[in-house]
Amino acid sequence: MRILSALALLTLAIAAYAADEIDAKVEAALAAESRPQADVDRDRNRRPLDTLKFFGLEDDMTVIELLPGGGWYTRVLAPVLAENGKLYLAIGAGRTARTVLEEPGFENVTALETTDNIHRPEGARFYQIDDFEFGIADVDMVLTFRNMHNFDAESRGRLNDRVFKVLKSGGLYGVVDHTARHMEPPNHENRRRIDPVLVIRELLDIGFEFVGYSDLHYRADDELEYEVGRRSVSGNTDRFTLLFRKP
Repeated sequence: MRILSALALLTLAIAAYAADEIDAKVEAALAAESRPQADVDRDRNRRPLDTLKFFGLEDDMTVIELLPGGGWYTRVLAPVLAENGKLYLAIGAGRTARTVLEEPGFENVTALETTDNIHRPEGARFYQIDDFEFGIADVDMVLTFRNMHNFDAESRGRLNDRVFKVLKSGGLYGVVDHTARHMEPPNHENRRRIDPVLVIRELLDIGFEFVGYSDLHYRADDELEYEVGRRSVSGNTDRFTLLFRKP
């Protein structure tokens, strides 16, 4: 009994140490002098440490960040994974590859060949993703921040199917996006929002397990009525935070 108790305490101590180490690495990345002030100004709203801990990030993981945009999360993830893990960027990563990845300290980050295979047909509401493969396998985690809303159903299905295939068994898929009212028809104000129930349903249909959600980015004063770029809404949108697992 004493041996079992000692092993249990040791296991808890190791888990606590690992959690503290992730905290320290994320906080160090956030404190880096090289981060643009515009990125720092968004820390309070985006709550990166809490978000990445909810997703279960560990510093020895192989991670794909989808559609990294200007590299806000890339600048946080890359230093955390630099020593023991690996960060890949995929889908619409050209801008980040040409800017952030050219800076010192990002040598271990790789932009996959899927970088520029998105487009929006003339007059279309949503972007489309051409058929693609990531070209790697057995990934521990895939993350996407405020991107699902950009694509039509077919392209979301293609993207999520490829994510399912690239993850190893037990691999995690973390999704953050702007919340739309459940089952609200498309209109000119909800173009950059998406129904979280729809996202959950689509991922379950592909084969993912729903692990859970977090209210980290819940905003009670967002009426879910206005376009997220409006001055009265920007920076204060209600965002859903969902985690899925490949069985």
